Order: sequence, then structure tokens, then C-alpha cells
Amino acid sequence: NHLRLLTQLRRDYAATDASAALDLAILRQKAVSKFGADAGRMFFTRDALEQASDPAARAYRSNRIQMNRQGAKDAKLRVIDACCSIGADALAMAAVGLDVIGLDLDPLRVAMAQLNAAALDVSATFAEADVRLRLPPAEMVFFDPARRASSGKRLHHIEAYQPPLSLIQEWDHPLVAVKLSPGVDLDQLADYPGEIEFISVEGDLKEAILWRGEGFSGLRATRLTTTGVLHYPNPNRYPLTPAALSSPRGWLLEPDPAILRAGLVGGLAADLNGWQLDATIAYITTEERPASSWVRAWRVREWLPFNMKKLKAYLREHGFGQVTIKKRGFPMTPEEVLAALKPRGENACTLVMTRWAGQPIVIVCDDFTPEQIGGDGPADEEGDTC
Repeated sequence: NHLRLLTQLRRDYAATDASAALDLAILRQKAVSKFGADAGRMFFTRDALEQASDPAARAYRSNRIQMNRQGAKDAKLRVIDACCSIGADALAMAAVGLDVIGLDLDPLRVAMAQLNAAALDVSATFAEADVRLRLPPAEMVFFDPARRASSGKRLHHIEAYQPPLSLIQEWDHPLVAVKLSPGVDLDQLADYPGEIEFISVEGDLKEAILWRGEGFSGLRATRLTTTGVLHYPNPNRYPLTPAALSSPRGWLLEPDPAILRAGLVGGLAADLNGWQLDATIAYITTEERPASSWVRAWRVREWLPFNMKKLKAYLREHGFGQVTIKKRGFPMTPEEVLAALKPRGENACTLVMTRWAGQPIVIVCDDFTPEQIGGDGPADEEGDTC
């Protein structure tokens, strides 16, 4: 109904105003997932809304900053939100009692941040400024550089960020936190001491944060859920060694993606009395079902070396026609496997296409439902259900 609405608006308003109003209404609808009911009172640009942090990640980060009051002399910790955009993170920090100054080079986004603060009745200051110049004094800087080019293409190198990450080397503030792409290459951060934290929300990887300041070091996986916050820290800046290898046992486990990105699969496997299938594959196997919120689990029915003809015969013999296919470290896509199998039957199962000790295998598992393990899990990073 966009064309009809636009035509109606143009009867009373200038064409540019009508178009802007309709665009904002559409963005407010899309923003509900990130801002809830507040979205209907807020102002956005398409790029700014896309870059806005997940609400659970915003709240968690703000509380962690409040708890690490390094160098704070006054009752309120002063924070500079460098590249504040429309103010989403600044307002989250202000909501927990931080004294926030948001700076951005884009006057439109600064104006929107001010309007958003007024709409939400949150006290924060916003100003147009180039953060590449000297920043004002503060106990902490939160830095959220653009990770997409003007064309919309993702920027994969930290020095291609706009502004580049190297800018923080000029800052002497007691605490600096930088929002990074969750897919950041850890090798690129070798010259940036501090802690690298990967954050997932209900099993969905959302962001990475570089924390620089006294007491921050190593790698950390953080999982946010509706029931609380889980941490899996590693005081070192290098991934943990893989666990011992084993063929599939009673249960197959897929770790939370924050564990994967922080290189902590080997440590988690050892903690769960489990094994990895392959040193380069992020699947864990255990004899018993673990009581852990860090993993999604499937009961293993059987496993066999991958052979398409034998797999088709196995599915036909057991009447498996409703098949969910997952993969890690396997060359074929789930769609290609499903097309080749052409399963028929009334029974359901999950097929996991992966490797054991370097060799391709297929693991036949009971079909997964959240009730079987008491919670949802993360989506497979390479491809999931067909």
C-alpha cells in the first residue's frame, strides 16, 4: 500500500516531505525488533538502523561499563560515544546512569540522536564533531566505527573501518571499548592489547568488543539469554588447543557461536568430558547429554562413512523421509545432499554431514526439538535446515 499512502500524503504535503514521512514509518516498523515499542517515537536512517546494536547487547555492554569505573572521580562516569550515529548505544549507557557525550560527523544523525533522547526522556548530550581530532577528557570512550563502505559492502579489515581502528592508539582514556565485526580476524588485533569479547544473544552471534584498560586481557565468550548472562573466559589471547578426538558417541553437541569465535571449543569439550570429532571442526561428542547452556545437542542414532548410495539405502530402510541436514567441513551444500537423497517416508531425523579425523562422515540423529534439551540453540554458520 506504499503507493496509495504516498499519493494521499502528497495531497497535503510536499513530495519530499511525503516521501521522508513514509520512509520513516517503514523504518519504525523495522526498528521494533531492536527498540520495541519505543521505535514508534524514534528517528532513523536505513544505514543507522542496520548498524544499531542488538538491545540485549546494548544493555549488557552498558552495565559492564558501569561496573568498570576506571579512573572515575565523580558519582557519574563520563563516557564519550565516538561515532554515536542516532544515539542507540549512548542512550543505553545513559539509561544506567552514565554521563554520556555522543559525537558524530553527520549532522543529520546528531539531530536524530537528540530527538531520540527527547522521545525516550533520557539525558545525554550530542554534538557534531570529528572524532579523528582530539577528544574531550573522559573516563571512557566507546567507539563504534562504520564497518560498511558507502556502497554497502562490508569492510573486513580493521584499518578499513571508517574511521580506522588505529585511531584508538592516540587516545589515553583509562578505558576504551570498540565494537567490532563478529567475524573480525584475531590476527589483525595482535597490536591491540586488551580483551576481545564475542557476544551471542540466545545463540545468535551479534558482535565483538575490544576492551582496553587495566585488568582487561585474553578472550571471552559471552552468551546472553532471557534468564541471565554466561561467561567463558580465557585469560590468554590465543585459542585453546583442540580436545582429544573421538568418533561420534551418544550425543553430538554444537557449541554457541561465541565459543567458536573465541577459539574455546577445546576447553568446552574438556569441561563437558567430551571429545572433538576433528581438530578443525567445532562439533563435540559426549557419552551423556550435558547440562550446559553453551551447546545445542542431538542424540546420535548411528554414524557411517559418507557414501551417498549407502546413505540412501539407510534412509529408505528406516523410513526417513523428513530430513533436516546440517553441515560443517563438508563440501556439498544441504540443498545438494537433499536433492541427491530424495528421501521418502514418514519418519524424521537430522543428518549431520561433517568429518571425523579428516574423513567425511554422516551422523544420523534424532530429529531436534527444543523440548528435548530444554532450550533453543544457535543456527549453523555454514547452512542449516532444508
